[in-house]
Amino acid sequence: MPRKGSTSQIPSTEDSPMSSRSTLSRKRKRSTTDIDSGAESFDDAGDEDGGGDRRRMPGVKRACNECRQQKLRCDVVQDPFSECSRCRRLRLECKIESSFKRVGKRSRNAEMERELIELRRQLGTSVQNSPESSHPPPLRVPSVPVETPCVQQVPRRHDHYRGSEDVITSLLDLKQGLNGGGYVEHLNGPAPGTRIIENVAVSPGQIVSLFARYFTYYHPLLPLLDPTKTPDYYYNSSPLLFWTILSTASRRYEPEPTLLDALAPAVSRLIWSTLREIPQSYHVVKALCLLCTWPSPISTTSADPTFMLSGVMMHVAMQIGLHRPSYAQDFARFQVQLRDEDLRDRVRTWAACNIVSQCVGTGYGQRPSSLYDWTLEHGPSKDASYRLPDELRNRVQIEKFCDKVTRSLYSNRNDPVGLTKDDERYSLCNLLVRDFEELEAQLGQEISVIDILHLRAAELHLRLSTFFDSPTSESYHHDLFKLYSATTAFLSHLLSLETSEGGLMIHATNYILQMTVAGGFTLHKLLNSFFAKHVNLGEGIAIFHRTIRAIRKISVKDNDLPARLAEVLAQLWRAAGAGVARGRNNTPHSTNTTERDASLMLKRQLRTPPTPPRPRHQPQQIHPTDPIWLHKFHTPLHQPSTIPPADQHQA
Repeated sequence: MPRKGSTSQIPSTEDSPMSSRSTLSRKRKRSTTDIDSGAESFDDAGDEDGGGDRRRMPGVKRACNECRQQKLRCDVVQDPFSECSRCRRLRLECKIESSFKRVGKRSRNAEMERELIELRRQLGTSVQNSPESSHPPPLRVPSVPVETPCVQQVPRRHDHYRGSEDVITSLLDLKQGLNGGGYVEHLNGPAPGTRIIENVAVSPGQIVSLFARYFTYYHPLLPLLDPTKTPDYYYNSSPLLFWTILSTASRRYEPEPTLLDALAPAVSRLIWSTLREIPQSYHVVKALCLLCTWPSPISTTSADPTFMLSGVMMHVAMQIGLHRPSYAQDFARFQVQLRDEDLRDRVRTWAACNIVSQCVGTGYGQRPSSLYDWTLEHGPSKDASYRLPDELRNRVQIEKFCDKVTRSLYSNRNDPVGLTKDDERYSLCNLLVRDFEELEAQLGQEISVIDILHLRAAELHLRLSTFFDSPTSESYHHDLFKLYSATTAFLSHLLSLETSEGGLMIHATNYILQMTVAGGFTLHKLLNSFFAKHVNLGEGIAIFHRTIRAIRKISVKDNDLPARLAEVLAQLWRAAGAGVARGRNNTPHSTNTTERDASLMLKRQLRTPPTPPRPRHQPQQIHPTDPIWLHKFHTPLHQPSTIPPADQHQA
């Protein structure tokens, strides 16, 4: 610091920090000016470079407004006026205004953000006040008019902007893309309130109708979600949960039969993109519960991700802390404030996870990843927030019994396929039968028809172990009668739901479908063996034929897995003699045990035998992992037979 009145030498620009900053600032301004001038005029840019070296293009004065905004070279001709090639190619309005000034990206995006918030507020108000939202349509709504279809192909984004509508659309493109599902209003495009996933748009009226169908036909089979919540609530909670509800409800959606085919691949990609980002919301777990309960239609088990998704569902639930609902903060990255309603919802979701995981494990013949901990134990001393609704509490008790059967009979580490020893299995089965009788008495008579159906499925799961018993055992005939009784009881109760209110049978879960197929194959084996002489053959054949028709009705689309399983079962039935040869001169409920053989005993195979070449007219056989299923589908076809068409509903 020089003294007052003294003279000192002024430092050079190279040594002065202030001068360096000012020099850089001047360079930035000069470079910006150079760019603008280069976009405005070729001859001006040449003069600033000190040159005259570049050839001056005649008639070019400055760039048009669009090119100046984008800082691009422009070949507009002002006199006589001729629009530039860029505006001509993109169909933009090419004009030159002396008062035009470029708009910065930050200020423009901030303004567009404000417009977007205001537009969403106005759209939300208009949708709530519309008569369509205040008076939802009935379940069987009429077909949508042609001019406003449910499934629309979202138009591609144009490069020109016309008014605030396109400005909002461009901002949605910039932030989340057209597949983000936001409110998009576009000329000749989706109406306000439309939800969009990839190139599929669903109108607000159809969203209300699909949600009504879901809570009428599918929710009773898995009472997980809250019917009082709005579709917007579920979308804001988790887009995956929202689209999963729509996809499930569209399985038999008569007004738009192609909606399921349009949604299925988009929802599948949304699943993996959501899991890739490590979900932090337990509403994603709800979506996985629904996806494992009603998987997308497939035609072969090799493309079925249900068992894999059920494991992911349980691990995500535990990572989020659903098994410790009161300690959600210990598993979260952000502040969690649990209300009583949130705590009850987390407990219900954890119970649904275990129910779904157990059903998937039982249906696929695998050991489930369920965890029946303190949270799911029923007791009067528990806090009210931990008490489950009756329908979920009963299902938890039934699935806990199925888990006990699987771990007791099919989890032997010393056996190649996990079966317990013959002498131990007899004692364990007797204990499990007593447990089942206690469970049946505990549930009582006032349970729903859906709980009764799952209770009968649990009994069938227990009795199927008879196929591994030796025919020389003393109780072999008695166990076969119990197996036949459990099979017919389950199938008869399922078939009674065909005419029930809501048509619960055709909306059945994947687990009910698998147990129905298991029951059909059980009847196929029993009615084509020595055992057929000891039961009412006509009654058994009638139930078998109705079972094949039920499997075909559960089918959602042509050539999906239920349809193919029904054809395989019908073909095996014909190849085995259709129960006629074995059942001649039968005496119903005979106690004669002198005639018995080992034809019903399943042979445990350590290795799958090679599959012979398959003729084109025969359906592909499926090989699930359960030993019972393995034997069923390895049954050879003794003679070729013509498969009856599905519309005739005959075995």
